[in-house]
Amino acid sequence: MNKSIITKKLEAIVGKGNVLSQEEDTIVYEQDAFVMRATPDFVVFPSGTSDVSEIVKLANREGIPIVPRGAGTGISGGAIPVSGGIMISLTKMNKILEIDIKNRLAVVEPGVVNLELTKAVSPYDLFYAPDPSSQMVCTLGGNVAENAGGIHCVAYGVTTNHVLGLQVVLPDGEVVELGGKSIDPTGFDLVGIMVGSEGTLGIVTKIILRLMRRAEAVGTMIAIFDSIDDAGKTVADVIGNGITPTALEMMDALSIRAVEETIHAGYPLDAEAVLLIELEGLKETLKRAFPLIRDLCFRNSARDVRIAETENERELLWKGRKSVAGAIGKIAPNHYTQDGVVPRPKLPEVLRKVIEIGKNRSLLIANVAHAGDGNLHPLILFDPRHPGELERVIEAGGEILKLCVDAGGTITGEHGVGIEKNKYMSLLFSEDDIKAMEKIKDTFDPKGLFNPGKIFPTPKGCRELRVRPIGAGDVQKDIWI
Repeated sequence: MNKSIITKKLEAIVGKGNVLSQEEDTIVYEQDAFVMRATPDFVVFPSGTSDVSEIVKLANREGIPIVPRGAGTGISGGAIPVSGGIMISLTKMNKILEIDIKNRLAVVEPGVVNLELTKAVSPYDLFYAPDPSSQMVCTLGGNVAENAGGIHCVAYGVTTNHVLGLQVVLPDGEVVELGGKSIDPTGFDLVGIMVGSEGTLGIVTKIILRLMRRAEAVGTMIAIFDSIDDAGKTVADVIGNGITPTALEMMDALSIRAVEETIHAGYPLDAEAVLLIELEGLKETLKRAFPLIRDLCFRNSARDVRIAETENERELLWKGRKSVAGAIGKIAPNHYTQDGVVPRPKLPEVLRKVIEIGKNRSLLIANVAHAGDGNLHPLILFDPRHPGELERVIEAGGEILKLCVDAGGTITGEHGVGIEKNKYMSLLFSEDDIKAMEKIKDTFDPKGLFNPGKIFPTPKGCRELRVRPIGAGDVQKDIWI
């Protein structure tokens, strides 16, 4: 590959100011929110679908890997260019193209920030339901790629439940339309295949999304526990009694203390766990449901249960929950977020074992969870300046994933597989299962140029990763993760 020639060809497509090829510029794009880094050879900023198509055609002719990137908030390394190549940053494709109030849908470009869509449709009493903790900065294209979830997915589902149609650039540069504005399109569910494919099958350049109507009333309660076991049992009891909250979140003692030092959200510093429980619906429905939930909490030894009295109090409680990842920066300079899922009745047992994993490896682990879905997010704290600590963290993460699978769960609820979890795919899938998935990948991308090294496990001896861990400075270090 002649880098100078490729740079000029890319500039001919998108303009000179929209191509980065010098290492001092491309190094900015070497990392997402995962703990590894790798530098792309080029970073390109298209302004529309035709630009993306032409870039992909060029890469296809030259045999250059392609990596799509949104806001860089992904936690499984999905946007890390392990084989170098051309990174296509979609941040300039950030327009809301259409808001259809009567049909409750929106058409957006992939670079639209998740929260901005809800802000745009709020005057019509509508909202976009999937709301990751990074909602204020993550983009909808990235949400589609990772099949993102969020706090309210226990009631509303994850991204795939809200995507009606996609415009996609395939690995040969062809532009196709999948799905559409109708609720139940006929034929194969190609939208479903594309959502959650992590940029390995195509690049999404337009998204048709379902919008939800705001409920008449919304209320949030906080339940305070002296035992994380009791909090976990309460989660299973609430769902088991036929109550479907719009959100049911758990935080442990370490998370609570970190948040209170920075946000002052009103969580008790001496609690071992809190549950945040939100209900939406008719006012009369909430009046009946909240006492039922309160009783279930007290049956499981809750120390106190209180309902947010004002909108400000409710928003502060949720601000605290969504600020955990940032708040624990006061405890350790870095953290590694896991993303396993377990059956709800197994929550107490699994959380106990997660804490044991941390103790056995001399690591602090802060536990937060989309508990209503059984989706755990242990945050393993570490300092990359301490030799060998990151390796211990990664090993602990693998133990947690195996623990989740052994409990009848899975290795990811919303963060995707990426390079973080691909070697754990065999915990869930047989060799024949993985081969069937690889056939789909090969059908869309026969040259293997789209986001290589992601999702599929590769034998260690055949794997070459241009990655280095956080804290490794300028040392390029291959690492098996």
